[in-house]
This record gives sequence, structure tokens and C-alpha cells, in this order.
Amino acid sequence: MLMAHPAVLPGLVDRYWALSVLDAAEGDSPVGREIRAVERALCVATGTTDVHAALIAARHHLPGTGTLDDSVLAPG
Repeated sequence: MLMAHPAVLPGLVDRYWALSVLDAAEGDSPVGREIRAVERALCVATGTTDVHAALIAARHHLPGTGTLDDSVLAPG
């Protein structure tokens, strides 16, 4: 499977969480479209079809995280 370079994943994950704090997933606002674009990018970058699976896959490929470390999924 093709996997995104590890340097790309932190930015995508950080952007996803920043947008999700704004509760932007609903509606057709510019921010809502952006979060959906980030979700698609995460899915493509991790080879998944669901944003939650993409976040889990990204967690396992982020630099400095162990396989049992779920800190990347915890909201800041």
C-alpha cells in the first residue's frame, strides 16, 4: 500500500482537529468544505475510506508515536 510521507500526516491530523473544534463538518460553508477536503486527504494518505480509520492509521505512522499511544486521537 502506498503511504504518505510521515512529514505530511501531522499537518493533516492537526488541520482535521483544528477544523473539528469549529464543528465545521455540517453545512456547505467554506470551513465545512475544507474539513471534508482534509478528511479525503487523510483517507487517501492512509489508504482508508473512513476518517476515523484514517486517524488511527495516521497515529501508527506519526513520528514519535508508539503502537499503543493514542495521544494523537485525544482532543487537545
